[in-house]
Amino acid sequence: MEFTISCKALQKELGFVQGVVEKKQTIPVLSNILVESIGENTIRFTGTDLDVTIRCDAEAESIITPGAVCVQARKLFDIARLLPPEATVHFKQGENDWVTVTAARSNFKVAGLAKEHFPEVPTSKSVPIKLPAFVFKSFIDRTIFAITQEESRYTLSGAKFMLDAAGAKMVTTDGHRLAYIGWAGINGNGNGNNGTMDTLIPRKTLAELSKLSTSFEADIMLGADDNHIYFEIGPRLLISRVLSGQFPNYEMVLPKGNDKAVTFDAAELNQAVKRAALMADDRTRAVRFHLQTGKLSIQSNNAEEGEANETLGIDYEGEDVEIGFNAQYLQDFLNVAGDGNVVFEFKNGNAQAQFRPAVDDSMDYRYVVMPMRV
Repeated sequence: MEFTISCKALQKELGFVQGVVEKKQTIPVLSNILVESIGENTIRFTGTDLDVTIRCDAEAESIITPGAVCVQARKLFDIARLLPPEATVHFKQGENDWVTVTAARSNFKVAGLAKEHFPEVPTSKSVPIKLPAFVFKSFIDRTIFAITQEESRYTLSGAKFMLDAAGAKMVTTDGHRLAYIGWAGINGNGNGNNGTMDTLIPRKTLAELSKLSTSFEADIMLGADDNHIYFEIGPRLLISRVLSGQFPNYEMVLPKGNDKAVTFDAAELNQAVKRAALMADDRTRAVRFHLQTGKLSIQSNNAEEGEANETLGIDYEGEDVEIGFNAQYLQDFLNVAGDGNVVFEFKNGNAQAQFRPAVDDSMDYRYVVMPMRV
């Protein structure tokens, strides 16, 4: 196999593919990416950890000899990253699958493996469903932080994604908070989707999908079978195993009796919570909201270090209420809420509270947080 390709194209595609390749693998070939020629002028790069696979196609400047070879992903990425972006890279497979990479005055020789060692990539047999990339990107960015970090809670280690003719929804939770987002724009967009989907997408898949959909303005094509979900983003394909198991009944968690509401400037509240959290206990990250007529006090204390108190003027008339929260949970939401206003809806100091953007931006976004005892 021998071809030439622009360094800029090589850097871009390897940046996507190497993200799924685990650095420490019990199966050596999985630390490699498969480089192969497709047709007359396309080079395909494929990386996998057996759970998530990314395949990227790039246009070659020339394909001298067609073929395929596996190359160490991290080493090839590091080489490409440090080469001049304007350079042309010459790639040649030699004896015993050793690969030479040449660009400008740089010359590298890298160990390779035959294509036969690389696992077979699953293929989708389902009819693809369209979804605008900006919708999926928004879904991921506004929910991924609420996925649990505990490996033992398997069904919570991803997002529940639902799609039908009426729209799309994504839900994540770690048992202490829940992020929900819905979009009803499919019919209005004229996509004509008749397919349905109800699946659990792993966290790693969502993180890689967010990278792939950044700056991509067209539709993502989705497909699924019993074990995998497929995302086609232009010339790139992401394939992921789906999580098995029963996701909790999220509708039971969404509050229905929160009769009190306060509107905040998201950026102002975010800064106030950050400052108050400086004196919060390192383990619990607890801050206390004390709501009074016309005023919110955000308080924290640490027996060994001191205490903090932030005050915000608010449009609130009612009984005094105290609610404890994990400050990090609040900041996670406020960091993605943007610069507009957010509505804080609550019932009392013991029931779950809900945050949502004050302005409807075509998406139904809600963030539910369980209170803490402080």
